[in-house]
Amino acid sequence: MTAFEMIALSYSEIEGKRIARLKLNRPQARNALNNQLANELHHACTVLSNDRDVALTLIEAEGSVFCAGADVKERAGLDEDQVRARRLRGFRAYNAIESLPMPAVCVVDGACVGSGVEIALSCDFVIASERATFRTPEGRWGTVGATQRLSRAIGLRRAKQMMFTGLTIDAALAERWGLVNQVVPVETLGATIDGLIAETLQAPAFALRLAKRAMEAGFDDSRYGALAHEIFAIEDNLDGGDSSGMQKALQK
Repeated sequence: MTAFEMIALSYSEIEGKRIARLKLNRPQARNALNNQLANELHHACTVLSNDRDVALTLIEAEGSVFCAGADVKERAGLDEDQVRARRLRGFRAYNAIESLPMPAVCVVDGACVGSGVEIALSCDFVIASERATFRTPEGRWGTVGATQRLSRAIGLRRAKQMMFTGLTIDAALAERWGLVNQVVPVETLGATIDGLIAETLQAPAFALRLAKRAMEAGFDDSRYGALAHEIFAIEDNLDGGDSSGMQKALQK
């Protein structure tokens, strides 16, 4: 087992399928993203990407804040080249999350700021508690960040509003805007996640990986190019897939 200091990586099994829980574990700093946390996120996602047995990954956070954004205390002592390097480490971490081959679900319970929003939007979808909030204050802080994933999730005008004004949106508005998929009461968040895991694991893990690959590759492609990605995924599934899901459907 790889040792980490600022994240907690654990596994469980449900009906023979492996679940990974990747938890931001820097609550004393409100899970602010610093160099070490970015590096550990990248490393952990590399480990998960190479683990063919993981059917689903959950990304969560320890404490009352999901992520307070970039660690401004660390930045204070850095020169320009070090700031650039730190930003690239953050980008590398977000990309590693986004590149996970299995479904990745983010669970937000508390404030989600800047880099936290990037982490959440790097996942396939987001479940939030009613006390979750979202903010991208980079422009107000005199920096540049969160300019790409947010606009793709909620639309350019709304993303500009959040960026230019530093607007904090609550979980209900985040759901209406499409930043999160579902908002649930705090007291039922755990049960909701358990139900989501159970539902997702009904599908063969290999098929979900192929579906994710095809959807991601085809999203920015042409209509015909996108269809080719699905055809390739179908062929891969026929070559090495698990037909148990189809067998269950035929039995209903």
